[in-house]
Amino acid sequence: MKIKKESVGRSVGVVDLFSGPGGLGEGFSAYETEQGLNPFQIKVSIEKEQSAHSTLLLRSFLRKFGSDFPIEYYDFLNGKRDEPDWSILYPDKWAAAKEEALCMSLGDENTRNIVSAKISEINNDFNGRTLLIGGPPCQAYSLVGRSRNAGKLDYQPHLDERNFLYEEYVNVLAELEPMVFVMENVKGMLSATIKGKELFSRVKQDLESAGKRGGYRLLALAAENDYTRSAPGPSDFIIRSENYSIPQARHRVIIVGIRRDLSGSLDTNFSLTLKKSRNQANVNDMISGIPRIRSGLSKNDTADGWHKAVIQAIKLVDDSCSEFSREFSQKMRIVLRDCKASFEAQEYLPRSPTDKGKRPSCSAALSNWITDSRLKKLPNSDTRGHMKGDLARYMFAAIFGAAFDRSPTASEFPEKLAPAHKNWQSGKFADRFRVQTGGNPSSTITSHISKDGNYYIHPDPVQCRTLTVREAARLQTFPDNYYFKGNRTQQYTQVGNAVPPYLARQIAEAIWPVYE
Repeated sequence: MKIKKESVGRSVGVVDLFSGPGGLGEGFSAYETEQGLNPFQIKVSIEKEQSAHSTLLLRSFLRKFGSDFPIEYYDFLNGKRDEPDWSILYPDKWAAAKEEALCMSLGDENTRNIVSAKISEINNDFNGRTLLIGGPPCQAYSLVGRSRNAGKLDYQPHLDERNFLYEEYVNVLAELEPMVFVMENVKGMLSATIKGKELFSRVKQDLESAGKRGGYRLLALAAENDYTRSAPGPSDFIIRSENYSIPQARHRVIIVGIRRDLSGSLDTNFSLTLKKSRNQANVNDMISGIPRIRSGLSKNDTADGWHKAVIQAIKLVDDSCSEFSREFSQKMRIVLRDCKASFEAQEYLPRSPTDKGKRPSCSAALSNWITDSRLKKLPNSDTRGHMKGDLARYMFAAIFGAAFDRSPTASEFPEKLAPAHKNWQSGKFADRFRVQTGGNPSSTITSHISKDGNYYIHPDPVQCRTLTVREAARLQTFPDNYYFKGNRTQQYTQVGNAVPPYLARQIAEAIWPVYE
């Protein structure tokens, strides 16, 4: 990324709602035109969760330096010093970041007053060249969230305020009246109902009618859309991230709206369709170059204790192979043999990388986006602690994945490795232990990764562990120099809730012609 170049009259003022750690904002602010302009300027971002806001605030501060982040930041990431007090070192830039990144709850009267004042200022400063982005919290819409809510006694969706947080987005949309808006949410929004009525129909209607200039025309980035075709259907709004160089099968609803009074100035063939990538990025592309590390142990964690636990895991997996057919067992044992040889040949592993390893083997564009030559090691890379009994399960899942290019189901786990879960054989937890196979995009990184990580097992059986925050962040396409604040659980949650920044950058490129 080059140093940001302001160009009066061409820049776009951006309001970012429900920002999380800043995935959408990162992609938009990093987009650069052919003329070297970074047109999308984040002027206000709002997030209520404290740790996510801390991450958002730090990144906002760093953007004040363009691409030339301060040396103190790299010294911190490289382990040469503790994080400094930025307000003392760079008081003006820190104050500007605090004006931009706000820790507030949308819907509060105080927040409304502050946002209203910001909107007036932004519209004035940018002469109406504005953009609204954001993703209202999706827990109440997601299939998992709805299943969980269905099990609650007397749960009534129409009384759950989380189902209507999108209305706060619409309220800001109506007041800001940006030229374009981008709203992201889970696929479950398409099928959610309130009192028997489709929620998505209501959301679309509210978005289309927002403001006093004729409302918005909704466009679907994945559809063959232009101003001459009929309105896109619900499924057209689903973006399958793996089609756009994101190493993750993340399927999300992304709605783009263009103010109707602008349609006359756009070419009739104008299209916002994202360009599909020729080759998919996969898990190995992104994380195989990171130096091998060991998991922690939830009890009595030592390098020697972990080493002995892995030896036991190898023996248990080897013994368990006898439960299967000859052909199945042979394929497993070939991978296990290589795993054992690799394990015996290596030194004791650390719990976090001592260097940054090799560049990702994905496309040059994505690799350049991810890497930073000034980093000497990868931040947010320490492993979580695991129970010794899970190490053999992780190893089995990873070996199975290497042998058959997919994760094993619960019914395919050897009896000796079955966990003591009451519902293990019920079919409800068929993929309770899911390995992210190296040759494919990962499954969707969600906030559930903060729980135990069992859905996110590393594909290398030697490491016997789940993904680190940094590895999950790479699969989400956060740059390696993007530091996540808070404790490790909070960091996982932030990564899982975010929009992939590299996808956001592509969306920024797609909508930029509206502003040219």
